[in-house]
Amino acid sequence: MAFGAFIIGDEILSGKRQDKHFAKVIELLGERGLELGWAEYLGDDPDRIIAALRRTFATTDIVFSFGGIGATPDDHTRQCAAAALGRALAVHPEGLKELEARFAPGEITERRLRMIDFPEGSSIIPNPYNRIPGFSVNHHYFVPGFPEMAHPMVAWALDTKYKHLQPGVRAVEHAIAVRVGESFLIDIMNAVVRDYPELKLSSLPQNVEGGYRVELSVRGDPKRVPDAMAYVRAEVAKLGYAFEDLAPR
Repeated sequence: MAFGAFIIGDEILSGKRQDKHFAKVIELLGERGLELGWAEYLGDDPDRIIAALRRTFATTDIVFSFGGIGATPDDHTRQCAAAALGRALAVHPEGLKELEARFAPGEITERRLRMIDFPEGSSIIPNPYNRIPGFSVNHHYFVPGFPEMAHPMVAWALDTKYKHLQPGVRAVEHAIAVRVGESFLIDIMNAVVRDYPELKLSSLPQNVEGGYRVELSVRGDPKRVPDAMAYVRAEVAKLGYAFEDLAPR
């Protein structure tokens, strides 16, 4: 069960608007000791959105989808979710209660009703900004593209639905910087992956003045990371390469 994200909208892909969701969902997960497993950007193409959702609905992944749930002609996500599930859209009764709490009776127009037209069997996601909800179905959470609405809704979902997945201890990351080409450290990296399979190893090579630099890091259980990094430091020292410790994250 991985956490994933869809970030939907032509305005993101065209560069008209800068994405603010990718970094924030990483932050929201990280604050809870969780990590993002994957992310995808999608334009306002119904066929592509349907195909992507069919693929992820068939998994156990927990997915946050940002954008496209409004009532304008370029908003397709509600309809695509219904099509991917083979379900009809219907006005959600709890969503209607939220609209009735937000608007006077004469202000609940047909356009506003379409904003709570969700796939049958959905649950609503409360929107603290303006009470126009998002919806969830099959561990997929559909929220608006506006960050001020979307991000509190994602936090609500994590704290309401997935508190049990939040570890008691947050992961830590330790790293060193080595002035050598990445290929000279591959045997060390392979040994870490083999002997510490529960940890995540990362190698970030850089071209720097005078040669190469590699940031070699290990992330995971704070009880295991120091042992893995002690091994890394010892093996790098055996090879005669100088290194510096970087600040833990």
